[in-house]
Amino acid sequence: MKSFRKWSVLLLIAAVMMFTAACGGKDSASGNDSSSSSEELEGTVIIDGSGTVYPLMAKMAENYMTNEQEGVSVEVSRAGTSAGFKKFLVKDGNDFNNASREMKEEEKAEAEKLGIDVQELKVALDGITIVINKDNDWAKELTKEEIVDIFLDSKGMKKWSDVRADFPNEPIKTYGPNENHGTYEFFFETILEEQDLVKGINLQQDYSTLVDLVSKDKNAIGFLGYGYYASNKDKLAAVKVDFGKGAVAPTLDTISEDGDYAPFTRPVFTYLNIGHAKEKPEVLDYAKYTMENAQKIAEETGFAPLADEDIDSAMKALNEIK
Repeated sequence: MKSFRKWSVLLLIAAVMMFTAACGGKDSASGNDSSSSSEELEGTVIIDGSGTVYPLMAKMAENYMTNEQEGVSVEVSRAGTSAGFKKFLVKDGNDFNNASREMKEEEKAEAEKLGIDVQELKVALDGITIVINKDNDWAKELTKEEIVDIFLDSKGMKKWSDVRADFPNEPIKTYGPNENHGTYEFFFETILEEQDLVKGINLQQDYSTLVDLVSKDKNAIGFLGYGYYASNKDKLAAVKVDFGKGAVAPTLDTISEDGDYAPFTRPVFTYLNIGHAKEKPEVLDYAKYTMENAQKIAEETGFAPLADEDIDSAMKALNEIK
């Protein structure tokens, strides 16, 4: 009789364990209940915005369509953060807007005016990377102050020898992304503290053009997100920046909110139209998939991954959308 009771208990425990496994456990990355849908979905998810965030979101979309929901088409474009918000903050606008800066107050006001509920989702950390031509052998290390002075119109740095006397007596050629990009806005607002950029700077809409121009100009110096540098190390060199405690190279280890490269580090985002997420299950499903996989895809595309608590917070907000 005792043997029979023992086996009954064991069978009951086994049945409970099988039921628990079938219902799903915790998501290994964030500790949240697994939220990706097992239901086969159909439809289209429209994403635009930041060129900096584009490689991360393009890879995310590819993985989602291949491994998660073959019936959903995720279309990712890269008009730039500000240009993307103009397509997002309209009636029947895009489902997501990628951004390499936080949403501005005037953009929040426009969303409220139009009755668009927006969920901010931080997806990774990026480092503003100062790049030079690979043949430049004199400016491999610069102080933060020297970099700021080079890009400020008020400092009048025309030649490399104006930066340091032992630098070549050659003209400085400055480059960067144009005003449509959050990278430009972060550089102008945070690093230059909203002081006028040097006159004659060559600003580009397309990052591939920006990379090409710097790679062909020995006297070039420009700024862009770390991911674009990481995927073009054969064409560009990154300047080590001295923030006061010695020169620091931008890497996935140093790019963090409390890392050695922190003064040039910023979070990057995607913004979700909550109304679309409520109306279209594929939009909400893609948002959850993005946050569940953000840490992994960030490292694969040249971004520093978020902390687990950031993922937890985002998943909690998404799981509250019904």
